[in-house]
Amino acid sequence: MSFRIAEAESAQTPVVVEVPHASTAVDPACMPWLVAPVRSLGRDADLYVDKLFADATSVGAALIVAEQSRYVCDLNRDVDDVDAESLEGGSGADSPHGLVWHRSTDGHRVLPRPLPTHELRRRLDEYYYPYHRSIRRLLDARRREFGHAILLCAHSMPSRGRQGSADVGRKRADIVPGSRGRTTAAISIIDAAESVAKRLGWTVAHDDPYRGGFATMHYGQPHLGWHALQIEVSRARYMDEASLLPHSGFAQVQDFCRELVSVLGSLQLR
Repeated sequence: MSFRIAEAESAQTPVVVEVPHASTAVDPACMPWLVAPVRSLGRDADLYVDKLFADATSVGAALIVAEQSRYVCDLNRDVDDVDAESLEGGSGADSPHGLVWHRSTDGHRVLPRPLPTHELRRRLDEYYYPYHRSIRRLLDARRREFGHAILLCAHSMPSRGRQGSADVGRKRADIVPGSRGRTTAAISIIDAAESVAKRLGWTVAHDDPYRGGFATMHYGQPHLGWHALQIEVSRARYMDEASLLPHSGFAQVQDFCRELVSVLGSLQLR
């Protein structure tokens, strides 16, 4: 299985937490197609986010965690997000960080050459489609029970913009809730993320620099009873970004994640 699912340990709530980018694992069939430095695997992963949200199940949420690196297949991208450098015959807009990354955020090549169609199809069939079918199943079950479902898309981000980003060198907020202009979830869900963060004295910037990716946009359909919110946690809050090791702030971020999931699960949506 390319991902794991943990169901609620206590009374179930409408919340599903998805963690698509925490892993650094690469399957053997992908290894001939990977030329990026090993360090890039870690720097481009949302390291430890699965552990930060591990307590989600104790407060009633389901947790789904991908167990392959985003270099294998980025689960937070559309299947059409490919270009000529990532796929043989690809013709989309330049997309170095698309469905299959061909360049790391540090500027290293990830692929030695564009993937053949059969290799992309294998990755979609083994990783992408099963993951998203499972998210849909989890959300559908909660919407049937509660009348709505909430998908929390859990990510982390560099504390400062890296080369190639629009905010190079700029210090980012501690928490970035992404809702694509407050359109993918009820306002009470979006405001809850800010409230929990501010109780800790943390800074918050909505949609800046991340507005929410494919999962947020695809599953964020409030008119259908599906709400989605992306949450980006500054890595400086819980890890040393040079050594890639957790530091003493880790426990506080775990508390934030558990509290956020708990608050979202208790909301009464109209």
